[in-house]
Amino acid sequence: MKARVQDANFPKTADGRVYHLGIRAGEVANRIITVGSVSRAEGIAKMLDTSPKLFSLYSERGFITITGCYKTVPVSIVCIGMGAPNADFFIREVRECVRGDMLVIRLGSCGCLTDLPVGSLVLPTSSIACTRNVDFNFASGDPWEVPYRLSKPVSADPDLHKALQDAIELTRPPSLENLVVSKAVNASTDSFYSSQGRQTSFQDHNASLIDHLKAAVPGLTTLEMETFSIFHLAASWGGVMQSSSGVNPPLATSPVVPALSGKSSGTSAQMEGLNVSLDISSRPVIKAAAAQMVFASRSSQDFISPEKVNELEKWSGKGVLEALCNFNISPERLHPLCGSVWEASEPSKGLRASL
Repeated sequence: MKARVQDANFPKTADGRVYHLGIRAGEVANRIITVGSVSRAEGIAKMLDTSPKLFSLYSERGFITITGCYKTVPVSIVCIGMGAPNADFFIREVRECVRGDMLVIRLGSCGCLTDLPVGSLVLPTSSIACTRNVDFNFASGDPWEVPYRLSKPVSADPDLHKALQDAIELTRPPSLENLVVSKAVNASTDSFYSSQGRQTSFQDHNASLIDHLKAAVPGLTTLEMETFSIFHLAASWGGVMQSSSGVNPPLATSPVVPALSGKSSGTSAQMEGLNVSLDISSRPVIKAAAAQMVFASRSSQDFISPEKVNELEKWSGKGVLEALCNFNISPERLHPLCGSVWEASEPSKGLRASL
């Protein structure tokens, strides 16, 4: 950390940079691809327009943000590494840097529990969380606790999921028609090993875990580590109320509406003091979907080749870009163009602000 942080509750520097991603307002767009691999982020970035010049920031915490335009539409690629904690940093800190709506598509690798071959692409409609129960006695067994817990499912945004499905149909090679699955359930886990049923030198009590998962969750197809957190946060956020002028409150304000002093009823006093609209339709939203590339088959034990990875990332990455940039966001629900890193250097290079 090189700059002084202003607030321990939601750490930011004096110029508005968030603590882990290192970005500030105007450096991340409303439309975002999130990936775990640096090379994947760099490969997708090569598909972006040559103008305006790409913005790239590698934070001290290992997050990479690349922002530019795809067919003149502002888009960001954010590499977050692996796991739910990093997904949490990503969603919460980007939300503090972007005014208006957020569209987030996760493009990541996964393991497959069905007979789909490696190199397939799965677009899950929902995700559950499978987590290691830390109250279970893994050393000697435990008759009172289960070793793993399953959550209720949370859904992808249906409109963004459909847009992703349509875009992938246009970008996938004709020979791969049967290798795209758009109706499936994902399980996101808190471990690549124990809660995905892999056998290691640890006593993880997971020999029957995959069979249990398949029996308990109809349509379960993939295992990975991030999608549930992204879907959950998108569905849980609900939107910060906007001001009567139709834009978000200043980005420096708290992400939670503060309680005002006095004995007035909290909700009515806050609404009066902040001059916000009660119209739910005016609130910004977070829409999330996912595209999961099958790198590992848990039934055949096959693992994808580097050559097939390159091919898969290329056409699926293009499909995700197409889905994001063709998904309509009304102009008043976009982050301001002025002062952003995607601002066109000349008026003749104007962006498609209507999208």
